[in-house]
Amino acid sequence: MEHARGERHRAKFLKLYKKGENAVAYILVTAVTETNTSEAQDLFEQGLDLLAAGAAAKAACAFRAAITIDPEHYEAHHGLIRALRDAGQLEQSIAVALALTALTPNDPLAHTALSISLQLAGHVPEAEAAAGRARIQEWRVQLQSPLTEGTKR
Repeated sequence: MEHARGERHRAKFLKLYKKGENAVAYILVTAVTETNTSEAQDLFEQGLDLLAAGAAAKAACAFRAAITIDPEHYEAHHGLIRALRDAGQLEQSIAVALALTALTPNDPLAHTALSISLQLAGHVPEAEAAAGRARIQEWRVQLQSPLTEGTKR
């Protein structure tokens, strides 16, 4: 029901935007986005609680729901990868981790999550390659960050 309401709001936004009523349209789309982000965050936190309680399969469902609402909730992607690993669904965990590396190619943690899933599934050469990509991304992050006093490169 919430999703249908969001779609109606988006349709209304587009109609208002085409008429040139940008301020009203902006307020409307902002409210919908904030509601969706809040719902996704609530589901993500529910997934974390379920994961901590040892209910990995239920946690995976909560993380998937959060991602459905907000596909850019990258923490939910990481949670889903972990939940699938804990549930013994290693190939699905690998698929989600691969998707995350495509969404966030510069994120060292995405490559690390992929490496761990590959390692647990017995794909050692692929795991080592993913770990290498994670290290390279981490080096890039370090090289792009400003030096603080007393640190060396």
